[in-house]
Amino acid sequence: MASERSSILYRIPARALRRRPLLAFARRLEAELTGGRPFCCVMTGDEEIRRLNRRFRGKDTPTDVLSFPAAGGGELGELAISIDRASEQAAGYGHSTEDEIRVLMLHGVLHLTGLDHERDSGEMNRAERRWRRRLELPQGLIQRAAR
Repeated sequence: MASERSSILYRIPARALRRRPLLAFARRLEAELTGGRPFCCVMTGDEEIRRLNRRFRGKDTPTDVLSFPAAGGGELGELAISIDRASEQAAGYGHSTEDEIRVLMLHGVLHLTGLDHERDSGEMNRAERRWRRRLELPQGLIQRAAR
């Protein structure tokens, strides 16, 4: 049986995004960061991510990225990224929407690996900084929140 690979599902139109480079980035994270464990990234909009945030976190507001770790097995879990939030944040930080999606994907995957910046005394922050430098990404979510 062929092994599963990380994937990206688009729940809303995303014509302005270059899909192949984003998929290549997801697979690079799989190869270099997750130890080969695949994950699924769902690209959606504010409406759906708000519903997910309300249902799973009790927060009735849209957010940029949500992480859903797998219960076990070989898969890492799932991410949901709001293309709407990514576009708005990219404009605000002066980089492309694709770069913002990469930042969000990295942040979400770090959560899927078990890191949690709200509880880990800076471990996730340090990991995110290292990976951002390695992957040549703009400033990450944790650093932005620290401003």
